[in-house]
Amino acid sequence: MSDALSPVFAALADPTRRAILAMLLEDDMAVTDVAAPLSISLAAVSKHLGVLARAGLIQQEKRGRVVWCKLDPDAMRGASAWMQGFGQFDDLDLDALEALLGDPNPGD
Repeated sequence: MSDALSPVFAALADPTRRAILAMLLEDDMAVTDVAAPLSISLAAVSKHLGVLARAGLIQQEKRGRVVWCKLDPDAMRGASAWMQGFGQFDDLDLDALEALLGDPNPGD
């Protein structure tokens, strides 16, 4: 059995990689443009991009001497479907919980 979700969740676990995905959500970008707003080296950005590519979250294409990165719009579909399986639980209603437990300070 293949576990396609583990690489996706491992890639999403890092805040730098999530920031990169957010940038690529707007438009395709050259690697140097991805690196520009980040406070890490170009080599570190390339490693993060490699993790995202291996997880299938992005695609990279070399055009001349420039490597372009593109978000794969279907890449998170499996992870999203898995997480939606947990959507059966209602949000916690704190007001109802307080009423159920009773107000320990009546009249306040």
